[in-house]
Amino acid sequence: MLEVADIFREAGPAYREQYASRMLPSHLKVMEAIEACRTEAMGGELRQCDQCEQFQYSYHSCRNRHCPKCHGDQTRRWLDKQRTRSLDCPYYLVTFTIPNKLHPLVRGHQRLVYGLLMRSAAHSLKKLASDPKFLGANPAIIAVLHSWTRTMHYHPHVHLLVTAGGLSQDGRWLEPSNPRFLVPGYALSTIFRAKLRDALGSADLLRDTPPCAWEQPWVVHCKHAGNGEQVLEYLARYVYRIAIANSRIERFANGQVTFRYHDTKTHQLKRCTLTDHEFIRRFLQHVLPESFTKVRYYGLYSSASADDLERARAALSE
Repeated sequence: MLEVADIFREAGPAYREQYASRMLPSHLKVMEAIEACRTEAMGGELRQCDQCEQFQYSYHSCRNRHCPKCHGDQTRRWLDKQRTRSLDCPYYLVTFTIPNKLHPLVRGHQRLVYGLLMRSAAHSLKKLASDPKFLGANPAIIAVLHSWTRTMHYHPHVHLLVTAGGLSQDGRWLEPSNPRFLVPGYALSTIFRAKLRDALGSADLLRDTPPCAWEQPWVVHCKHAGNGEQVLEYLARYVYRIAIANSRIERFANGQVTFRYHDTKTHQLKRCTLTDHEFIRRFLQHVLPESFTKVRYYGLYSSASADDLERARAALSE
């Protein structure tokens, strides 16, 4: 099977020679780690079978959080933990996006603005959910940052997996007033836009944004997510890696990389062919800042609400 590592090993030296002066140290580090992953460069260990006494040498993994080959065990442990913590109720998937005109600002201040995006999205939803007209309670929220499309274009957005209900101040489990939606999407997008604008203003970054970005409607998409299991499985795929799985890469020859993807509009399987340098560029633009936390918990799932989470679990079992 073709791997991102194969492309990096073959095309990476020329890419670094051409762009090294403009590359971030973190991008160089990721390339080096993926190229060396599970090769002699990482060292390894010799194992012997107790039954047949055959020897097998196993190379070590790079364990870089952007590597497509690493973290399978961590992904499974994360998913198991979320399943254990999940409340027995329906869920919604709420996706917050921003206008393309703000993308340059986000890329230039990733550590700060990524955090502001996640916080603004979660706090916007919590604000509307606290209104008795819609819910009047505190829901449980898992927020996950993504920065890519299926063709690896830069598209920062935040997914929230939210319980379809929440814990009231008097300890009752309340369901949404309208069974068709959690909160109104138009109001949610308006509040999200205002909160992010205020946050950027407080960070002295608002002057770097084009005024038209704040005048156009913003898109927040909310849909039913059943018991949340399928969404959790989708999010888990990218908790410990980014952008593309090795299994999607179909061809790498003559400086061209072809990979497949599902078109979200037509629901058809399509293919994208890029030069090897463009493939590397698109991949690296999704490398996260050092130690940035891309999964965060709000509402009943926050660490400060452990007792309320158990109260909600008890209320749901009544």
